[in-house]
Amino acid sequence: MDPLTLKKLNQHRADRRAALVVTNLGDGRDRVIEEGDPVEGDLGEAITKAFLTGKSGLVEIGDSQFFLNAYLPPPRLVVIGAVHISQALAPIAAIAGYDLEVIDPRTAFATPERFEHAQVFAEWPEDVLKTRPLDAYCAVAAVTHDPKIDDAALVAALNAGCFYVGALGSRKTHAKRVARLKQSGLDETQIDQIRAPIGLNIGAATPAEIAVAIMAQIVEAFRNRGVS
Repeated sequence: MDPLTLKKLNQHRADRRAALVVTNLGDGRDRVIEEGDPVEGDLGEAITKAFLTGKSGLVEIGDSQFFLNAYLPPPRLVVIGAVHISQALAPIAAIAGYDLEVIDPRTAFATPERFEHAQVFAEWPEDVLKTRPLDAYCAVAAVTHDPKIDDAALVAALNAGCFYVGALGSRKTHAKRVARLKQSGLDETQIDQIRAPIGLNIGAATPAEIAVAIMAQIVEAFRNRGVS
């Protein structure tokens, strides 16, 4: 790999930005493509697919062959609320390959003993997210039902462009949430990104079933980033 290409790739990794190295097997030249960079034609379609799947491989475009090497940041799942749903979600997220963090200022709930498969922060979300900022490869699930805890995290998630933002609550609860978020300065386009009620509509009733519905919706969102 060209030293300049390696330098660019390492910078993308450090910044938690997805990158793909395209190597022309005919002449050996390579270049770094960042997710979202415009690439036309069949090669562009192959690059988009590689970003969505995270899979590297050989593609043939006309008489040319290219090797696409995808480098995706590991997705983070940040759960706001150390509740029963979060406890059920933790092992599911681990199996799916997501780094899980649980944030809840209520110290009686946010304990390592309750969350074997997650990092736990018994602090206010706005304080944690100052030192652990969100990005486009983060999913945020707000499940406390408490605006004092959830709202600041939702604002941070929407401003950071997280690929998934979900919030627990009925439609009536969400309508009140929307009004509060507008007052915080978010516009309707941003607020419309929130998945509420949270999770795929599978008729989930128990905390474990709701956790399954949430994780499925997160995976769906991750594998369809930027696809209308």
